Amino acid sequence: MSAADEHLATRRAAGLFDFSFMGLYEFIGTSDLQQLQTRRLADLEKRQIAYTLLLKPDGAVLIDATVWNLGEERFWLFAGRRAAYGGRDRSGELAILALQGPASGRILARLIGSDAVCSLRYFHFCENEGLTVGRIGYSGELGYELLVPAADAARLKQDILEEGKNEGLCECGWAAADSLRIEAGYVLFDREIDGRANPRELGLERLAPGRKDFEVRRRLVGLDIAAAPAPAALPAARVTSECFSPLMEKRIALGFAPPQSLRAGSVLRLEDGRLARAVPLPFYDAERRRPRADPL
Repeated sequence: MSAADEHLATRRAAGLFDFSFMGLYEFIGTSDLQQLQTRRLADLEKRQIAYTLLLKPDGAVLIDATVWNLGEERFWLFAGRRAAYGGRDRSGELAILALQGPASGRILARLIGSDAVCSLRYFHFCENEGLTVGRIGYSGELGYELLVPAADAARLKQDILEEGKNEGLCECGWAAADSLRIEAGYVLFDREIDGRANPRELGLERLAPGRKDFEVRRRLVGLDIAAAPAPAALPAARVTSECFSPLMEKRIALGFAPPQSLRAGSVLRLEDGRLARAVPLPFYDAERRRPRADPL
């Protein structure tokens, strides 16, 4: 099955991804973790997940992450394995399987029960007989991340695939995950998070509410890419992530452009000379209704 087929299966039914490459860091107490990232830990409920940023001293984003509040001042930080973030490094101890797509709730209900699935709120997690389930994802769809000890990963994967075989579930690779997240307007380390962009330039200033000093030299934008060459006089844009969208059947990209050039429908010149039109992000599900949808 091609990456495009995996992409469409996730949009139409469900896809299963292995994200076990993520780093996991456990913190006891709030002081070190509060200084490390931008979200206010005191505002998190027990079993709530927060999307957060780790900033460099100059305000540029080092990496994005999620914080999971396990209660009793115990927290997990999930981030890319790029640096030593502090806390206890538990990377590799847990497998992380992402079940995404409109059928994901029905499939998960066969594993943990419909009551547990229906009561699980967006950006929260539950624990069920050794399985930790967070209602989050990287696809722009209804979805879940399932965490188990690494030794149990193969069995869990087979159980999910068995329960989803009549729902159109497809096992997917990174290429599909990448095109899904581009359609959904999600940023990626070493692409949009390039070590220079600050939260405001990335459109993520809501995650750093205490900071008002971000200079805006460029902004992240969606790009509809045309086959035609662009006149040299057009404002320039730099592509950071690009794909052919199987859903929209055209080339799309995320990239940066000068803020003064980003009026609705602005026409831009890419670094390789192609023509592109600036469009609002995300390309897919602008109101983010699908991740919040009724799971059953």
